[in-house]
Amino acid sequence: MKFLISKAQVVDLRSPFHGKICDIWLHNGQIEKIQLAGSSVAGSNKSYKLIDASGSYIMPGFCDMRADFCDPGNEQKETLESGAKVALSGGFTDVALLPSTNPARDSKIGIDYVLNHSKNLPVYLHAYGCISKDRNGEDLAELYDMKLAGAIGFTDANRPIQHSGLLLRALLYNKIFDGLTLVYPEDKFLSEGTKMHEGEMSTLLGLKGVPSLAEELMVHRDIELVKYTGGKLHFSAISSKGAVELIRKAKKQGLQISADVAFANLCFTDENLKDYDTHFKLIPHLRTKADQKALWEGIQDGTIDAIVSNHQAQDKESKQVEFEYALPGMISLQALLPALLQAKPKQVELAKVIAALTFQPRNILNLVQAEINENTLANFLLFNPNRNWKYEFNHSKSENTPLLKTTLQGTITHVMCKSQLHIHA
Repeated sequence: MKFLISKAQVVDLRSPFHGKICDIWLHNGQIEKIQLAGSSVAGSNKSYKLIDASGSYIMPGFCDMRADFCDPGNEQKETLESGAKVALSGGFTDVALLPSTNPARDSKIGIDYVLNHSKNLPVYLHAYGCISKDRNGEDLAELYDMKLAGAIGFTDANRPIQHSGLLLRALLYNKIFDGLTLVYPEDKFLSEGTKMHEGEMSTLLGLKGVPSLAEELMVHRDIELVKYTGGKLHFSAISSKGAVELIRKAKKQGLQISADVAFANLCFTDENLKDYDTHFKLIPHLRTKADQKALWEGIQDGTIDAIVSNHQAQDKESKQVEFEYALPGMISLQALLPALLQAKPKQVELAKVIAALTFQPRNILNLVQAEINENTLANFLLFNPNRNWKYEFNHSKSENTPLLKTTLQGTITHVMCKSQLHIHA
């Protein structure tokens, strides 16, 4: 099928057409030609199906570095199939899945399970393997075997690597075959039994809080381990101002360090917990406005490389309970972009946000790039920033999001992935 996308504004810092309003010809799943929008479109391309994208942005398909589709083990919450539909509706064409499944994905079999299913799904799913066996934080898992099977990195998901010797061995071992180590930085001895960020709100609500120090201590320790080993490390879901400052300094020293921030920590703060709403009980915890400001500044100056959905489905039985007993997590893929742009400070450039959702995470994961350029694979989305929509039709099997039933500004109308054009609105 041939398509002509007319008058779309390109948002892609890697593209020579960035910031320009263009006409884009698609043929056989490829971007065939791009030129500045003009009258040449009319009457000269009758074999192409016209898509009027006036007022819309065209961007590369998004890449999510951190999502949990609960499959296998908790398919009542999410499956690979339902998760792929949610991702597609949110403009994500690449999704990296955490190994926090049941059983944990700590061997070649688990990697094969994800990659074999991905072949028949509308988006590309990628699999992380565990750093430690059964995510127990004690013994290294079969890293090289999983790498050969197609694992794109190694992480124990929401379980921090408390044992410094284990992380040191993982960094050294991954150097041999250029594997990527990802860590969730938190000192569990400071965070054990906590329900939210430690601060004024935790005192007001009478809930045990975890200090930012729990994150910052681990970030500092892990940076020192990178210095010692010469390894490569990615910090997942950082949430504090102090962590941003430590990572900024480490990058200036030339260390092989990257970092991401979860969508929710950019959009919400601990003040959202004032009514004990379990939708906002998350890992990492929501922190203060000062922390949120620092995270956005990290996006703008490049300290933070990627924005992740941190999609974590939970069924009603896990959320409709007293706050103390609710499980953490929020579904976030479907409404991520409009909610994120609504929360974005004016001084943060749209192009920097899109870079953190597109080519920067793909660089870290060493994935095939999506680019708005001629003679490239068509992997993109169209986004109309002025069209409102009500978040009523939910593609996830779970409903644990405060955004459900709300009206959001900005609609993803089309997504192109695996040579298929999907029309959403």
